[in-house]
Amino acid sequence: MILGDFILEHLGPHLEELAPYMPGEIFPLYFSWEYFQRPLIAAIFIALVAGLLGSFLLVKNLALIGDGLGHVAFGAIGVGVVVGGLAPIWFAVIACVFAAIIIDILQEKKWLTGDASIAIFMTGFLGLGLVTLRLYGNESQVKVESYLWGDLNLLSSYNFEFILWVSIISYLLMIVFYNWLLSIVIDPIAALVQGLRVRIIGLIFSIMSAVVVVAMVQIIGVLLVTALLVTPAATAQLVGRSFAGCVILAQIFAVAIILLGLYLSAENSTGTGEMTALVSALVFAIVASIKLTVVKIITPMQNNN
Repeated sequence: MILGDFILEHLGPHLEELAPYMPGEIFPLYFSWEYFQRPLIAAIFIALVAGLLGSFLLVKNLALIGDGLGHVAFGAIGVGVVVGGLAPIWFAVIACVFAAIIIDILQEKKWLTGDASIAIFMTGFLGLGLVTLRLYGNESQVKVESYLWGDLNLLSSYNFEFILWVSIISYLLMIVFYNWLLSIVIDPIAALVQGLRVRIIGLIFSIMSAVVVVAMVQIIGVLLVTALLVTPAATAQLVGRSFAGCVILAQIFAVAIILLGLYLSAENSTGTGEMTALVSALVFAIVASIKLTVVKIITPMQNNN
């Protein structure tokens, strides 16, 4: 039994039990119909990973890597659609892993900053994909453009399987290497002195980030990856009191955002990707406004004491 069927068999009945309690006319179908259960489960899995991964990326000052690798993935998918042979998603995996490794090396050698490296690969691979499509794509361009915004409802069984494997393996790796990753992103020199294999762990982290971004492209689209990878983690940092607290909150925010985005897109007939991006920005704005209001109320009281 493949992983997707196994998870659907065990989670499907529980989702069906929740369907009567879900709001709206269309949204409950994501809990009662197997066709819609796939995108719902995939979205929740990738949201959990995005919340955890995004927390580390923010501490490492690599918030833009999701956006950069998303554009790399789009360019590679364009080439993959034209060339054929492999599924386009594997062209994206290969290209993003290569880009992530080189970005990590350039940053480690201090030849370029992380942002500069990301910008170079983002524009280079995007240009390669667009030129390839323009010269040889013909009708393939329409297929590739669907990756720009993402649409959960078009998730195939093959991509569902891919997302599940990526999510589970990546999440487990980050849990196992949690303390080591935290040491490396905060102070890599101190981690090296302590005997940690900084380069190897950093390489694994870069490869994992690349593959997760490719999986996210299918959920939310190339142009909106940052919305799910960075915004929940940034929102969590507004209210979290420790890194561990931020990690937990980031996952909660990510799952809440993806579910709310899915609900609003279903009930208003909009794309799931752009609605999720809008919801993530609104959640950040609401949390930031509440925090600002609370700070303004508490600060004068503290001064009076």
